[in-house]
Amino acid sequence: MANPKETLGYPTRTAAVVALRAKRFTLQQIADQIGIKVATVSALEHKYKRKMAEQNRTILFPTSMLEKLEKPAKHRGLSSNQLIREIVEAVVDDGLIDAVLDDGGVAR
Repeated sequence: MANPKETLGYPTRTAAVVALRAKRFTLQQIADQIGIKVATVSALEHKYKRKMAEQNRTILFPTSMLEKLEKPAKHRGLSSNQLIREIVEAVVDDGLIDAVLDDGGVAR
């Protein structure tokens, strides 16, 4: 993945696109401001919207699990929900699913 490109005072091109769209700029106006193709502006906006939709999904965990995580979460200055998110992200990002489940990758 490429390094973020500071653009128009925003930390990334995506941030610039999102901010300018919020100010009611058209895709063409944004493309002209940044110096990129309209299709690239559209792709950056689409990728941002998809990412936001994914981040806003809700997963329910049993209360008993949340209660068991209260102490380790508090120790880290997190809520139980934040700790669950960090655990799941670490397992997925580090490719530890098989190691954690220890089920040989067999479907249940």
